[in-house]
Parts: sequence; structure tokens; C-alpha cells
Amino acid sequence: MPKPVTPLLTVDALILLNNKKDIVLIRRKNHPFQGQFALPGGFVDVGETVENACIREVKEETNITVKILKLIGIFSDPKRDPRGHTVTIAYLCEPLTKREKPKALDDAAALEVVPLSNLSSLKLAFDHLDIIKSSGILDN
Repeated sequence: MPKPVTPLLTVDALILLNNKKDIVLIRRKNHPFQGQFALPGGFVDVGETVENACIREVKEETNITVKILKLIGIFSDPKRDPRGHTVTIAYLCEPLTKREKPKALDDAAALEVVPLSNLSSLKLAFDHLDIIKSSGILDN
């Protein structure tokens, strides 16, 4: 029996810092959107829950251990990733502790803590600006 072709599954994390005034963005190390700002995230491994994948990917890319506050949404536009159809599950998160120093690791070329007020001046990869807008944090 042939293996079914389905979209790939990813997770993205919107991490709030500094009394919910700032968010963590990475600069992508790899194609696509190399060098552009993005939310930390990545592919879900087989056998892994999406929640655990979110926590793992954030730690691997930012050195931050997060707790998930809520589901932002599921984003499934087939054109959101030029590599092919990917579906992402996006979560609103915050650090478990203030002791960990955010730093770029793994697939992140750089890491920046960005004030929410500066988001409109940045070009974000994929549909990450739509994810941030969907979270409701810009409405405050």
C-alpha cells in the first residue's frame, strides 16, 4: 500500500517577555527566508505531541524553557511555506523562569527581543505576522 501524501506538521511559539511588552524572534539560519525574523518553531517529530514539540523547538532555538499559555490557532494555507504544504500549530508561551538567558541556538542565526511596538517595521518569515495578529496581543 502506498504511503499517503499529507502536509507536514510544525509548531510555532510566540514568547512574551518583560510584562508582555516584548516577544522573542529569531533570524533564520537556513532557507527558506534565511536571515529574516521568525517565531521560534519547527517540525514535530513522529511520536511527539505538538505541545512537547513546541517546548523542545523553543529550547533548541532560544535556550528558553517555556510553558504554554494557550493555543493561538492552526495555520494551514498550502502556500505558507515555499518548501511545500505545512500546517503549523501556534502557541502563546512564556518562560518558566527568568534565569535562562535567551540566545540563538540550532537553526537560529540570531535572537532578538523585540518590543511589540516595533513589529510593524519588521519583515517576518512565513505567515508569522498573521500568527502574531491572531494571538490578540497587539490589541492591548
